[in-house]
Amino acid sequence: MHKQGRAVVGIDHIGSAHDDAELAALRRVAAERLHHPGQGVLNLDDGAVGEVPVVEEVRGGVRMVGSRSQILWDVLEQGHRDLGFDRLGDEVFAQVALARIVEPTSKADTIRVLEDLGVRVPALRTVFNALGRCRKRDYRAQVSAACLQHATKAAGGRLGLIMYDCTTLWFEAEHEAALRKVGMSKERRVDPQILVGLLVDAGGFPLAIHCFEGNKAETKTLIPVVRACQIRRVNGGRFSVGQVGVHAFGVGHGELGEGLLPVRGDLA
Repeated sequence: MHKQGRAVVGIDHIGSAHDDAELAALRRVAAERLHHPGQGVLNLDDGAVGEVPVVEEVRGGVRMVGSRSQILWDVLEQGHRDLGFDRLGDEVFAQVALARIVEPTSKADTIRVLEDLGVRVPALRTVFNALGRCRKRDYRAQVSAACLQHATKAAGGRLGLIMYDCTTLWFEAEHEAALRKVGMSKERRVDPQILVGLLVDAGGFPLAIHCFEGNKAETKTLIPVVRACQIRRVNGGRFSVGQVGVHAFGVGHGELGEGLLPVRGDLA
């Protein structure tokens, strides 16, 4: 299934199976089509048991009091460590982030997701405190550095191309705020909004994300994001920067800094 935004724009039909052998062959073909070079895969064992029972001893035997999605949680935690996100040293923040991979939901409802997974659940106030630490300790910069390090290592020690795109998030709010401003909207909305810029490598792996005032011109967001990512320190050489789907943001040679070159044209 191919989607553009929330709209389905195409469906690939693999075929029809009449016996187990044909079904196995079609599953192999489907797996090959789903595979993308460089894309990470969660190391889930198809033959493993998904849930581990939690039991307590009672007179005359044992009683099951719950279950734990041990394998799923172990795989998510391992992926968290492999990407280097454990450098944050914040267990509660990691729990919230991993729970939202399982089911994107609100901070308060994340408690329910963790309970369903059988994971030790923090108090809601503890979750809010973790978000306070996130801002105070600048987790975004640390996560961005970990992403950049992972992508550079996967690329053999040198990134040759990064891509950037910017979108808007609008709010059903009557009044503006320091970040939430009324600005240019492709949907012609008059609601306050913010701008969100995402920097990725050539394979689509995220390197950095930033937000800007809703009334800021998109052309003014590229350079701060690239410079904040500090890519030149990793590559030490020339680097190409393109903008997805639109001509490069009117950025000329030298504006991105030494060793960074803008790419003209569509990269989508």
